[in-house]
Amino acid sequence: MGADAAAAVLPAELRTRLGECAEPFPGVFTGPLTTPEARVALGGAGILLTGWGCPALTEDVLGAAPRLWAVVHAAGSVKSLVTEAVWGRGIVVSSAADVNAGPVADFTLAAIVFAAKGALPTAAAYASGWPAFRDRQGADSRTIGVIGASRVGRRVMAGLRASAAGFRILLHDPYVSAAEAAALGAESVSAADLCRSADIVTVHAPETPETRHLLGAGQLALIRDGGTVINTARGSLVDTEALTRECAAGRLGAFLDVTDPEPLPAGHRLLSLPNVLVTPHIAGAQGSEARRLGAFAVEEVARLVRGEPLLGQVVRDDLGRLA
Repeated sequence: MGADAAAAVLPAELRTRLGECAEPFPGVFTGPLTTPEARVALGGAGILLTGWGCPALTEDVLGAAPRLWAVVHAAGSVKSLVTEAVWGRGIVVSSAADVNAGPVADFTLAAIVFAAKGALPTAAAYASGWPAFRDRQGADSRTIGVIGASRVGRRVMAGLRASAAGFRILLHDPYVSAAEAAALGAESVSAADLCRSADIVTVHAPETPETRHLLGAGQLALIRDGGTVINTARGSLVDTEALTRECAAGRLGAFLDVTDPEPLPAGHRLLSLPNVLVTPHIAGAQGSEARRLGAFAVEEVARLVRGEPLLGQVVRDDLGRLA
């Protein structure tokens, strides 16, 4: 993993714990897996702990790791890490994606409350005086449209249900039945009906060819005036130029932790609009939160060593519909 990520994800006490449950522990490599030092370590490794910055586990890399039987990823998605060579070897794969989902859901819930209270337009108008009480917005009884019952999507819905605001929750996910949606506290609707009815639309679908521009010009046009789009998933799920037009016209607002392209080029209109907040992909585990990923990964290694079931196992057939 990258040097910065390694320091945050695996602080000294977790490296000690890792050594206790998986001897011998050769250390953390922050460079390419093709260096002589890394090749020597790979040659004897049975379990590989990876994180942000780790290159893909290609046939060439795996060729230097004849004893490797498990990969534990101390981060989220494994799509850029795992190759056909990994599955072909029958290597077990685990990810801390469920742990990373917690901070993303918290960030999303905060954005929903900010959007429901009209925080961005209020902040932009602050210089001209505080809004009158009658002009202020509240969160109670607002309709929230959730696209995707992913790990994050489900946590967001749980947070909305727990709120005293009495949110109405709409869910669009083609893999979730109406009965399953009801069990999650949501109404199952089409994407079009969700956009027509929701005050706030928050996106939590995986990035696949089918989900590219899931919120395109047509869908964005259906969202009612004054609505807000929140994207903490993947930038490609929203048509950036179509959203820019809607926000520039003042019809919609947006909270965007991910964009397409990412980052947006300097001077992009979304970066200066008063009704848009763009953050630099910080919704997932950051700073002190990153230790959660390392702690999960170390415990997952311990479960592997003890022969216990994994909590974060990723199987080949599920990879296509995961983030």
